[in-house]
Amino acid sequence: MKATVHNGSFKEKLRQLFTTHESLISRNDTPYVSKVRYQGYGKFNELDFPTRKNELWKNTDLSGVLSQDYTKYLERDEISGDIDSLFACDVHNFETDQVSFLNGWHMRTSGDLVKMPEGVITGSLAVAMQQYPELIEKHYARYANPGSDLFEAMNTAFAQDGLFIYIPDNVLLEKPVQMISIINHTDNLLLQNRNLVILGKNSRLTLVMCDDSTNQQASFNNSVTEVFMDDGAQLDHYKLQNLNNTSTLLNTTYFHLESGSSLNTYALTLNGGLIRNNARVKLNGRGADANVYGLYLMDRKQHVDNRVFIEHAVPDCSSNELFKGILDDEASAVFNGHILVQRDAQRTNAYQKNPNILLTDTATVNTRPFLEIYADDVKCSHGATVGQLDNEALFYIRSRGLCMASARLLLMYAFAAEVLGKITLEPLKVRIDEMVKQRLRGELHICQNCVLHCANQDKEIHFDIDLSKI
Repeated sequence: MKATVHNGSFKEKLRQLFTTHESLISRNDTPYVSKVRYQGYGKFNELDFPTRKNELWKNTDLSGVLSQDYTKYLERDEISGDIDSLFACDVHNFETDQVSFLNGWHMRTSGDLVKMPEGVITGSLAVAMQQYPELIEKHYARYANPGSDLFEAMNTAFAQDGLFIYIPDNVLLEKPVQMISIINHTDNLLLQNRNLVILGKNSRLTLVMCDDSTNQQASFNNSVTEVFMDDGAQLDHYKLQNLNNTSTLLNTTYFHLESGSSLNTYALTLNGGLIRNNARVKLNGRGADANVYGLYLMDRKQHVDNRVFIEHAVPDCSSNELFKGILDDEASAVFNGHILVQRDAQRTNAYQKNPNILLTDTATVNTRPFLEIYADDVKCSHGATVGQLDNEALFYIRSRGLCMASARLLLMYAFAAEVLGKITLEPLKVRIDEMVKQRLRGELHICQNCVLHCANQDKEIHFDIDLSKI
């Protein structure tokens, strides 16, 4: 069953959608989730959609997005054929436990919920609500804050399905879990995915979340993810975004870290019409450590907005942010990094950096690193740069016999490689490295004289770079 949200009063149409299909939207709710849903709906009614007059949205314009028609599917479409081939991953030698989503709904590739011998559970959040209500009640909506943000309230009110992962205490999951979320529909889809990831004490998980679209249809995906990491838990989290130029993705992720837990999270944005990544990290236990990395490569009129909020709530924690961007044509980017060190969070180490390269005079970046410190025994720093490719470096590389186009390409890759080098999952690192090279030599730069022969799309191209020589 589907319901169409028309343009005009976007909020009023969403209200009608909720009141008309309330029983269908909430059919998998436990009493606790139902209570949370109605609280979210209440906040959604109280808040207004942000405009550029809002400080948090002044550099990201949603007016065009909110003026379109969207369709929300209230039930899962059953598809025929080979589902596994539809979600086949093109990363070589990359063995994962795959969880597949099509147009916002979990697809039955191996059952709605998979329970492994170690007690690990992966699959559909909608089904987990029914089968594991005690886990849901303990963690669902405990870390997100729908009271202060309309889109989080909207997700809380309308979400029906998403990814659920539970890792018990002392389980070190060797094989990565991969969530592949594909948008492929003839309608302009409105998606409201809700994801919940729970890591027990001293557990370990590698999670790869891939957002992709297979056609040029517009979509509006408002996604919220909550991640709880108990004492000593370890998480490597990868968010890969390769969407079409008519897509909108608002992606909010909450990470809650207890004592001694360790987080590495990567936001890798290679394509998308309008993308907003909102990462919120709370270091809530002594010895917690978070590394938050990002790389965005945008061209044409694409827009990406990265916002990172890290709260040091207790002593003896560390955090590190590194976000790098390359923008071409009329592309635009926003980076807002906020580190909050609470009064009792002594011996905090927190670092933040956001370098950017603009390839044209029409590309823009608005960057705002920010420190808010109330403790006195801390080591904190932040910085941001916006510039063009280094002319001296270009001259040096060209003096080794390369044309201008090749020299520019190598410098761009060397700039991006600082983030790529942080990736620890080797098969994924190789594939992302290839995708970045393709992106740089393709839409981000075109040259008829390049020695890499970009024009020959059928010819596989390899090049190795010794970064020490650049």
